[in-house]
Amino acid sequence: MKRIPVAGPWITEKEIAYVAEAARTAWYENANSYQRRFEEAFARHLDRRYAIALPSCTSAIHLALLAIGLDARDEVIVPEATWIATSAPISYVGATPVFADIDPQTWCLSAEAFEKAITPQTRAVITVNLYGGTPDYQRILELAERHRIIVIEDAAESIGSVYHGTKAGGFGLASVFSFHGSKTLTTGEGGMFLTDDETLYKRCRVLADHGRRPEDRVFWNAEIGQKYKMSSLQAALGLAQLERLEELVARKREIFAWYQSALKGATGITLNAEPAETRNSYWMVTAVVDAWWGVTKERLMVTLSDDGIDTRPFFYPLSSLPAYAESPQAGVAAKRNPVAYEICERGINLPSAMNLTRDQVEFVCDRLIAALEKRAAA
Repeated sequence: MKRIPVAGPWITEKEIAYVAEAARTAWYENANSYQRRFEEAFARHLDRRYAIALPSCTSAIHLALLAIGLDARDEVIVPEATWIATSAPISYVGATPVFADIDPQTWCLSAEAFEKAITPQTRAVITVNLYGGTPDYQRILELAERHRIIVIEDAAESIGSVYHGTKAGGFGLASVFSFHGSKTLTTGEGGMFLTDDETLYKRCRVLADHGRRPEDRVFWNAEIGQKYKMSSLQAALGLAQLERLEELVARKREIFAWYQSALKGATGITLNAEPAETRNSYWMVTAVVDAWWGVTKERLMVTLSDDGIDTRPFFYPLSSLPAYAESPQAGVAAKRNPVAYEICERGINLPSAMNLTRDQVEFVCDRLIAALEKRAAA
């Protein structure tokens, strides 16, 4: 049985040609040329002043938190429903992650929950554009400004999304992206840090290069830094993908439209939202089933897997993870974040790979409905 993949890229001869050219030429006097081209093109696309190509989105968040100088006295608010890559860097720098509930429609950070989670120790908030959706940035930015809280936009999953005329990645003091192999735009592994703040940008450049300052002599380290760099081959692949971005996003939106059509009329299944004045790039088509179906995401995934359909679970609440079992914030969050705990229990990511066909999507929807009906009849 040939399985239907949950994620995967769209690579053309353009990407192959760019990578081959980088392999031939990106050495000697041309070393780092593709990184610079990728950074400049990405910053231009998002109307940001500065960009740094990095090995991952996690490293981008880590750099941002290091550069703003967090320590053990500080708290950083994150949405309860996201991958641990959003919150782990908070622990890297010794600060405390505070888990806030999500909006029932967008599945992103709830502005109301954000406000309730603010304390005198709150230094920053990391928003997450979950599965391509966006939170209520207007309200969140207003609250952050009022309380003097730094906003870092985790746009890892949302290249091509738009909120009220602003492209995802255009919010906050800094924004970050992932180019993991599952993402709409990929470099295999990789990430990007963006900002309009020159001081922050220069600080991150030093921290990403083993603490070396551009004006110092060679191999003279002013401080302990990180080794966060993207290779020329990755940057070449990313540059080619960026030049095809609208084509890539259009494919994602087409796949989502196929799911919408196939599930039209199906009861008790909610797909990704696209509120007014937004564009969702639909990185992952996600289905949340109503509680009355009586099925958990794990059971549903097993049933679909038996039909040759690969899926992923909706992210588990961060505060429920063993990694945070010793955190006092986890116990508090489990009680105050009911929306996240409810939705995370019943959501799965459906196949969203770039090479899907409409027939495959219709098959997935047919088997999804059959699995739910079988469970309901049991």
